[in-house]
Amino acid sequence: MYRFVYADNAATTPISREVIEEMMPCFELNWGNPSSLHAKGREAKDILENARERVAKVFNCNPAEIYFTSCGTESDNWAIKGAAYKMRERGRTHVVTSKIEHHAVLHTCEALEKEGFSVDYVDVDEDGVVCVDKLRELVSDKTALVAVMYANNEVGTIQPIEEIARIAHSKGALMFTDAVQAVGNVEIDLGSLGVDMLSASGHKIHAPKGVGILYVRRGVNIKNLVDGGGQERRRRGGTENVAFAAGFARALEEATKKIPELDRVRAMRDKLIQEITKIPYSKLNGHRTNRLPGNVNIGFEFIEGESLLLLLDMAGICASTGSACSSASLEASHVLLAMGVPHEKAHGSLRLSISHETSEEDVDYIIETVAPIVERLRNMSPLWEDVIKQQV
Repeated sequence: MYRFVYADNAATTPISREVIEEMMPCFELNWGNPSSLHAKGREAKDILENARERVAKVFNCNPAEIYFTSCGTESDNWAIKGAAYKMRERGRTHVVTSKIEHHAVLHTCEALEKEGFSVDYVDVDEDGVVCVDKLRELVSDKTALVAVMYANNEVGTIQPIEEIARIAHSKGALMFTDAVQAVGNVEIDLGSLGVDMLSASGHKIHAPKGVGILYVRRGVNIKNLVDGGGQERRRRGGTENVAFAAGFARALEEATKKIPELDRVRAMRDKLIQEITKIPYSKLNGHRTNRLPGNVNIGFEFIEGESLLLLLDMAGICASTGSACSSASLEASHVLLAMGVPHEKAHGSLRLSISHETSEEDVDYIIETVAPIVERLRNMSPLWEDVIKQQV
């Protein structure tokens, strides 16, 4: 039996019908420049500010704390560089992050190192949880920023963000979290979370690619990343993408409504984990329970993840080995390596990220398809031949 199954929602999601309907008037009727003072401009401005208010309502923050950006990567760059440059004026030139961050964070931190900042990359345990005690030791009076992602994009592990924020603030440092994967999967209340900045991306929650947000807590002053006109309260130059902002707001509302229904997704996730790890020499990557509802990351010994993906694709299953932003790289996952997975085993990982749109039949099809493909690939491996010989 052949069917099409999309199990790569951590990479991107299809635009929902509700979001398309929300955006269409912005293309057909309300297409004015929100900076213009005439009627068409005011129409667009009203839609933009309404979208900002709706996003703020979901996150329980002030609309003035929400800035629309082009994507999560831009938001990450703005938060990290903006905070570092501003805090440098106060003699703080140290940044703390984790070894399993998205490359949008890691590469930004590496860029800061070239400018004279010092950066510490905190270890994680075998489940991918940041070593909080080690982080506490590293944060000092010289620390400008602590940047730790809310939930990992590859293995799905959720971090103790509130505790990390308290540690950062105890030393006067700012706290930023990349919540791109967490939004729509966990309840996020910015009134109590304790972070100073948070990033999110539209295309992970059924909005278009090309829109994101950065939350900056009122009273936190960071440098601009994009200079230009007076858009976004003079904080981000460039004509605002009104349609996509409206689409983001609608997608966020719809995703948040469905959070109480995620038990069904968790049940399908757990079924995938239970059945697929019955395959010999396989292992779940990431925390067993404290992980994103739809994330399954399993490592298989004696095969290459890329080959597994190609054969799954031929069977109609869209999956990943890890971050979509690194899919062209043949290097082993930096996340798995940081978790202590040996280099040769890190190459055989499979990430399945399911959603509300995934059916029980989809899950069954994945389970019945993965095992024979793994067996086929292992039968082509000389390393597997050695394993078989040892068992005889």
